[in-house]
Amino acid sequence: MKKFLTHLALLSLIACPVFTASAKDKSSEKAPIFDRLGGARAIDAAVDAFYVKVLADKRGNHFFEDINMSKQHKKQKAFLMKAFGGPDFYIGKDMREGHKHLDLREEDFNIIAGHLQATLKDLKIDDCLIDEVMAVAASTKDAVLNRPKK
Repeated sequence: MKKFLTHLALLSLIACPVFTASAKDKSSEKAPIFDRLGGARAIDAAVDAFYVKVLADKRGNHFFEDINMSKQHKKQKAFLMKAFGGPDFYIGKDMREGHKHLDLREEDFNIIAGHLQATLKDLKIDDCLIDEVMAVAASTKDAVLNRPKK
């Protein structure tokens, strides 16, 4: 899976170039995913729509039964802003610590990741950018599933 994600990330860099520089500027530095998604307002909209999907899905909504969803939304928004290269306001636990008590399986991770991908598609995010977002999400899988560090 790790090899697949590396190939996915490389493919998205080759197939989907999005540069911050104007045509006059020869810099090839990419803007952070955060900026290319549309900043904090876009993250807010995506997280709100994402949790509508997650909470409606009986396959995974039980993980959120005793969760204050207002706080969850705020934590998730702050985490994603940081993870996608935006401002760092995240003060929550790391992924391993925050999820270790849940006994999550790969199927659970994939269900939630599928809702993220569907949300981004619903919001009409470019497929290349969705691939980058999903590669970031996939990079957290081992920690979220509490797998041994490699």
